[in-house]
Amino acid sequence: MKFHSQEVKFDRDLIYKYAKPAPRYTSYPTAQEFHQINEQSWKEKLIKSNERKTPLSLYFHIPFCESACYFCGCNVIITRRKEVVEPYLEYLKREIDLVKSFIDNDRAVVQLHFGGGTPNYLNEEQITDLMKFIKEKFLFDKNPEVSIEIDPRYIDKNMVFLLRELGFNRVSFGIQDFNPKVQKAVNRIQPEDMIFNLMKWLREANFESVNIDLIYGLPYQTLESYSETVDKVIKLNPDRIANFNFAYVPWLKRLQKYIDPSTLPKPEEKLEILKMTIEKLTDVGYLFIGMDHFAKPDDELAVAQRERTLHRNFQGYTTHSEAELLGFGATSISMLYDAYGQNFKKLKDYYGKLDEGSLPIERGIFLNEDDIIRRDVIMRLMSHFQLYKGEIEEKYKINFDEYFKEELELLKQQEDDGLLKIYKDRIDITPAGRLLIRNIAVNFDVYTRKKEKKRFSQAI
Repeated sequence: MKFHSQEVKFDRDLIYKYAKPAPRYTSYPTAQEFHQINEQSWKEKLIKSNERKTPLSLYFHIPFCESACYFCGCNVIITRRKEVVEPYLEYLKREIDLVKSFIDNDRAVVQLHFGGGTPNYLNEEQITDLMKFIKEKFLFDKNPEVSIEIDPRYIDKNMVFLLRELGFNRVSFGIQDFNPKVQKAVNRIQPEDMIFNLMKWLREANFESVNIDLIYGLPYQTLESYSETVDKVIKLNPDRIANFNFAYVPWLKRLQKYIDPSTLPKPEEKLEILKMTIEKLTDVGYLFIGMDHFAKPDDELAVAQRERTLHRNFQGYTTHSEAELLGFGATSISMLYDAYGQNFKKLKDYYGKLDEGSLPIERGIFLNEDDIIRRDVIMRLMSHFQLYKGEIEEKYKINFDEYFKEELELLKQQEDDGLLKIYKDRIDITPAGRLLIRNIAVNFDVYTRKKEKKRFSQAI
């Protein structure tokens, strides 16, 4: 079984033709399909998950931020009142105790992630205490992947070294853009020397992997200005880079109403920016992993892709496809093999449920067999740009070509346009199809296709 290369090709005409809105497939079915679920049923799913004896991935959501970034679409609470943290951490511990009572003690944690919000909103004492509590409650693997998102504006050298001491070995932080005018327009001012100092500390503290987030399509960005940002990022030499596309949707993300749409780059310029970014990063040796992600050839993500063990979940690309994800904190999502569940978003609801001694689960979805098969197909395409039909047939006891007869017909047009190749034993995504992988994967998504049909019917 040969590895499918990590090359990517920018084809403007194909992008214009196919780049229509499609899910990011951090899960299948996607969060759009979530509905209210019963706490008792969720408990039963947690208990049943022990039968699989799979390892665990833990996610902790710290929702607080000191100020609002106007591009942000995350579930955050903007406040400078640091006294909000202590009650939140107490409830977080209550939730950990409650969930842990349904999980077998011998399931090892292979991955832990702090996201937000701003995890470094916590002070040194709070983060030390929380990590100590988590380590007391769960059994950890010998070499777990322990990562944290940080805001460069609120961290010093001491905190960097403390995080490493506490066991964190991976860090992710957002630059978005180095240009001061762009930073001012999105209310996220972080001078260049602040970023370079942070990177220096992270390397001195021996973090194993550093990821940097960029966003293209922000106010006042031009091809020239973003090119300068990319050059500076290359100089920083991170292990991974995520280059996200900014979608201006103020009706969905309220903070974006502070952005003047007339200052946003036009679609043509955004495409030029994307093309330039891909060329610059791949020219200096980064590999295109998929979607918006790049990694050095020796980084775990790149290695996992070559070894065909890469996976996607609500945290994006991950190397632990076998782990079941338990999410803690307001709004966080858990992913079991056959069920997804999301906690209440509002603190009063999250706290209220825990005060009752109940799991703070609000919504989610329980997967049927078809969901599980389609998830596997979509995740293999998204992660490996390749799908061996025989693997799916053997695992689920189906005939691939018969089961996906309709989907293979839909793929033929994309094959004619050079996005993919359908062979007797496999489907390969071409370098030109990689940037459009979402628009290929959507063919296997029955939920989105039903909605498209419905929309089309109503339009006539």
